[in-house]
Amino acid sequence: MSNNFWKDKNVFVTGCTGLLGSWMTEALYRRGANVLGLIRDLVPQSNLNKLNCWDRINIVRGDVTDYAVLERAVNEYEIDTVFHFAAQTIVTIANRAPFSTFESNIKGTWNLLEACRRVDTVKRVVVASSDKAYGIHADLPYTEEAPLLGSHPYDVSKSCTDLIARAYYQTYGLPVTVARCGNLYGGGDLNWNRIIPGTIKSAYLDQRPIIRSDGTYIRDYFYVPDAVVGYLLLAEETDREDVRGQAFNFSDERQATVLEVVELILKLMNKEELRPDILSEAKGEIKHQYLSAEKARRVLGWKPLYTLEKGLRETIDWYMDFFQEEEKKRRRHETDPV
Repeated sequence: MSNNFWKDKNVFVTGCTGLLGSWMTEALYRRGANVLGLIRDLVPQSNLNKLNCWDRINIVRGDVTDYAVLERAVNEYEIDTVFHFAAQTIVTIANRAPFSTFESNIKGTWNLLEACRRVDTVKRVVVASSDKAYGIHADLPYTEEAPLLGSHPYDVSKSCTDLIARAYYQTYGLPVTVARCGNLYGGGDLNWNRIIPGTIKSAYLDQRPIIRSDGTYIRDYFYVPDAVVGYLLLAEETDREDVRGQAFNFSDERQATVLEVVELILKLMNKEELRPDILSEAKGEIKHQYLSAEKARRVLGWKPLYTLEKGLRETIDWYMDFFQEEEKKRRRHETDPV
C-alpha cells in the first residue's frame, strides 16, 4: 500500500485509551488520518496522554454498549475505517463479573457493527478478537481453521465477538476482518495485575513479583508495535477477496511460560534476587496457548520485527520513564503551597 493510504481518512478507534488503542491512535495520527476516539472513562495516566494525542484527535465520550452514541459517531464524523478495541480485557475481572464483561465485549461488538452496517461511509472494520477465543485445544499451535471453543467468561466473550463480526460479513457483506493476537504487552498498559507491567512495577519498587498461577502456564507474548503494524496492514488489505471476512492470527510464534517471562524481566532489570511469589491460585484460565501466524505471513506479507527480549527491553524503558515522571509529580504536589 502507498504511504499515503491513511492520509485524511476518517478513522474511528474504540478503546483508544487502552494499550493497543493508544498506540494505534498515535500511529494513525502520524500517518495523516483524522482520528475519532471513543472514551468511556477519563484516564489521566493513559498512554494516550503520554503520546500527546489528546489534543490531536476528536473525542466522543460514551460507552460501547450505548448504540445511539456509536451510530451518531460513525454517521456524523463520516467514518471510513473502524478499529474496534473497546473491551473488558482482564480474565480475573471477567470471572468475577461476567455480566459487565458480556455487555462490553459482546453487546458492544454488535452495537458497533450494526452502526457500521447502517452508515454507508464505512469501508472497512477491523475487530480485535484474541487467542482466548479458541478455548482449549489439544493440537497446537492454533490455526485460523480451529473451532472457537471458549468456555470461561472472557474466552466466551471473545469467541462471540469473533463469530458476530464474521456473521456481519457473511450476512450483510459488511467489510469486516478479525485479528487474533496473543497476550499483548508494551508501554502504556496500566493494568498492574497483568504479569508484565505488574512484574516491572514490583521490580522497580524492590518487591517480589506475584505470579497468580503456578508459573507453568504457557502463553504467546506479543509486543504491541508488531500488533499495530498487523492491524494497519489488515485494514489496508480489506478490499482483497482473500482478506475481507477473514480472521488472521498475529504472533511472534514463541512460547514462554509465565515464570520464564518474569525471570527474563528480573534479569533485564538487574533484580534477579527478587524471587517471584508463586500463589498457584489461578482459576478459569487456559494452561497452554500459542498461535500460528503462517496465514498472516503468507497472505499479508506480515512478519514480527521484535523478539521477546527486545520488546521487553523497550517496555521496561517506557515504565522507568513513567514511574520517574509520576514520582516527580508527587514531589511537586508535596511542595506546592496549599
